[in-house]
Amino acid sequence: MNESANASSGEAGGRYSVRAVERVADILDTLQRAETGVSLVTLAEVTGLPKSSVFRYVATLEARGYVEKDPDSGDYTLGVALPSQQRHFELLSARARPVLERFRDRFGETVNFGVLDGDRVLYLEIVESHKAMRLAARRGDRDYIHSTALGRAIAAGLPEERVRRIVASAGMPAMTTRTVTSADELIASLADVRANGFAIDDEENEEGARCVAIALPGMRVPAGISVSAPAVRLSRDDAARVAGVLAEEATYLGRRLGTRGADQAEA
Repeated sequence: MNESANASSGEAGGRYSVRAVERVADILDTLQRAETGVSLVTLAEVTGLPKSSVFRYVATLEARGYVEKDPDSGDYTLGVALPSQQRHFELLSARARPVLERFRDRFGETVNFGVLDGDRVLYLEIVESHKAMRLAARRGDRDYIHSTALGRAIAAGLPEERVRRIVASAGMPAMTTRTVTSADELIASLADVRANGFAIDDEENEEGARCVAIALPGMRVPAGISVSAPAVRLSRDDAARVAGVLAEEATYLGRRLGTRGADQAEA
């Protein structure tokens, strides 16, 4: 089978089709329909191409951000550069906002919703505190996993080798004098996150700021929510209490914001 981009004589919707483009469309359609990652073997079956040929296609798509490869399983998902993935994130943000607003009103502090995007945390939605002195990132901001509660809450659910690859790629700059800058120290701290069920950023990402976060189950991509505030208003004991409330809602939030929920919101 010739996989070069030669126009075929068959019709597709009344227009000439290009075989290579059809293969790319088959790959992207398969990834869009899937609720989890798709293996190279499955993509080869769908396209009818050898694995070596499919690999060249997905490697090219990955380089452009249209496809992402899970470094642990080797499976592929849609990348953030694809409009459909961006649409998925927009739907997640829309569904998250009422929940975040409820938490903002309950705690009186800024609430954040973010996902793991490559080697950083991507903030999809921020609901700011009404107080004059408040802490807030901006939608679309990207933060390190090692210095943020949100990043560490997400990282605690990842295999150790993946965490090490992430920090090796992104680096571990000292954001404050309290920031952990060693991969070994970070890995050790994640054991505490798993044991406690939440992560605390104790002035490690910004002086005078404290943040508490939990990871959300059942998401297409690793995700979490956090509450951030000036340290003078959010003690470590207060942060632990906030985390307890968030943890009680984690399963519900995962269902509400997970892939099925987002797809239903689109319908």
